[in-house]
Amino acid sequence: MALELRQQLKLTQQLVMTPQLQQAIKLLQLSRLELVESIQQELLENPVLEIAPEGIDETVETPIKDPAEDRFQSVNVEEPRQLHDSEWQDYLGEFSSISRQIQGRDWEVPEEGMSFEARLAGKSTLIGHLSWQLRLSALSERELAVSEVILGNLDAVGYLCESIEDIAAMAGCETEEAERILRIMQRLDPVGVCARNLRECLLVQMDELGLDDPILVSLVKDHLEELEKRRYKPLAKKFKLSMEEIKHYLDCIQRLDPMPGKSFGSDDPQFTSPDVYILQHGGDFIVVLNEDEIPGLMVNEAYAKELSVHDKGTRDYIQEKVRSAHWLMKSLYQRQRTLHKVAESIVRFQIDFFRHGVTHLKPMILKDVALDINMHESTVSRITTSKYMSTPHGTYELKFFFNSALGMDDGSEAGSESVKAEIKKLISEEDPKRPLSDELISQLLKKSLGVNIARRTVAKYRMALNIESSSKRKAIF
Repeated sequence: MALELRQQLKLTQQLVMTPQLQQAIKLLQLSRLELVESIQQELLENPVLEIAPEGIDETVETPIKDPAEDRFQSVNVEEPRQLHDSEWQDYLGEFSSISRQIQGRDWEVPEEGMSFEARLAGKSTLIGHLSWQLRLSALSERELAVSEVILGNLDAVGYLCESIEDIAAMAGCETEEAERILRIMQRLDPVGVCARNLRECLLVQMDELGLDDPILVSLVKDHLEELEKRRYKPLAKKFKLSMEEIKHYLDCIQRLDPMPGKSFGSDDPQFTSPDVYILQHGGDFIVVLNEDEIPGLMVNEAYAKELSVHDKGTRDYIQEKVRSAHWLMKSLYQRQRTLHKVAESIVRFQIDFFRHGVTHLKPMILKDVALDINMHESTVSRITTSKYMSTPHGTYELKFFFNSALGMDDGSEAGSESVKAEIKKLISEEDPKRPLSDELISQLLKKSLGVNIARRTVAKYRMALNIESSSKRKAIF
């Protein structure tokens, strides 16, 4: 095979993303909290970037204040305080329980220097609560070591995740000793914690409460699955009980706590601050961006100019930071502008939702909004990620307004979220003793909305709403 050298001219096209462009794309998909954290981090790293004072145009250089004016303002601030203190001391007079010297320093309260975090008390955890009780018990050091192994294998709601044999192997003790310590821990507050399953958890609580009825113990010990599936009639026939007596036993079981350690969990309510407000003014809807906690930024030109007189390395560094600051401000402006345009487009497409509610939500996809505002579909996808909109009908994530379509009898289409809202409404208004089946819900949807929907689709939407089937929703008593 002969080898030869040859010259070729090749034309290629390559898309290169600069760090600034990557930063702009990243800012689009950040939530409000992440955006504030990102701005704070940039303020720490960029010496020429600073927060613009309120009411001052970011493009205008900040005027230097007269020091005499500051002194004048400081006197005005203190005067009312001194006047207030003197009046209070005159009122107390000789009846004051503290000396004049202490009164003179009453404004030096140590708490004023304390941070907000130092004033907060930490929430007790399940492990800490159990450890505190174990240290007050009469357990030996060896038994406390075994209990520490058990505490280390509890899940979020207080159930033991490992078998007692594995606990004994990890603690280096006999299985009987680990079992004995486990029984002691199951009697600690909250009672039933450290149980290996629901049956053991309920039996421990019944034992502590003195509920030793043989039928009640047998129901929990041997027939918990039948109770879960609401097979009450076979149980009533087996124990020769009436349905009212079965209901009495069920009430006793329902008073027990199936997850005793859940109250120590960290599932605190999460509060959402909307990114966009939709306000109704007359017959129109106005889009207002929520810019609270997002600071205005400005470049300290005087500081940058002062540092630029140094050596070349310093000048290059300052120039790079100035460019970075300008790009960040431009990216933030572009992000807010894109968010405003997308919100306006959503209002135009879903105007019936804002006027009448969620049952009038229309099908919409990202491409519809992208074509409306003349942007790329991926940009719309990024700007609608982790953003929330406050509407007259509640606060919704922007992704909520994008939903698939279901065909209707008249040839038009209905949004899937509208159908889900109607399913939720029908089930909330049903008779608990005669719950609606998926087939019946499908027929009711055809009458009310005129939408053609299969039973399987109703079941899929019902499961997405975390609603149980009609057999499990049926109230026997």
